[in-house]
Amino acid sequence: MSEVLIALRNVTFGYDAAQPVLRDVVLEIQKGDRIALTGRNGSGKTTLLHLLVGLLRPQAGHVEEGGKTCRREEDFVGVRRRVALLFQDSEDQLFCPTVIEDVAFGPLNLGHSPPAAKAVALDALSRVGMSAYEDRIVHHLSVGEKKLIAFAGILAMRPRVMLLDEPTAGLDEQAVDRVVTPLNALDSAMIVASQDHAFLDRVTQRRMTLSDGRLASMG
Repeated sequence: MSEVLIALRNVTFGYDAAQPVLRDVVLEIQKGDRIALTGRNGSGKTTLLHLLVGLLRPQAGHVEEGGKTCRREEDFVGVRRRVALLFQDSEDQLFCPTVIEDVAFGPLNLGHSPPAAKAVALDALSRVGMSAYEDRIVHHLSVGEKKLIAFAGILAMRPRVMLLDEPTAGLDEQAVDRVVTPLNALDSAMIVASQDHAFLDRVTQRRMTLSDGRLASMG
């Protein structure tokens, strides 16, 4: 039997309650899943990812992780230790002064000692080809460099589930390869929201699409 890691159970959400962005959405992310999430701009892809980690809360239905219903902030604190979100805008994710501090922040928060957290962070930077950036100042980086550093921060957490929101935005072809290679080496489940269909073909196994608030499988 497949193991469901995290799920949306009949979730409805709208920023204006009278106009739902998502309607009665059912989604299960199982161990080993590599799901592409597609849909036009404004269809609710980012909203769906934010609901999964409790940054937004459903008006109806609920989030379930490891078979347990998650409703309150304290429920989602644990979720975020196992389910990592890569934000569409890296500026929302990077907040430490230097690259190594930022990438090591997640492992430190998970209870690693400072030396262990640094070792994990250095390994993550190496996997995305950014080892030389260890001591760089974050706010001096380009948009593409920030995206890769934010991605390294997600890798360093070694999550069970990765939620990736437009992970190739702002990246050139070479930088996209730096995302594809480590992703394909992982056994984490993942859902990737992207308009980059060539990238999705390289890292995902099946597709789902959002349209008019409804989530449908595309096989």
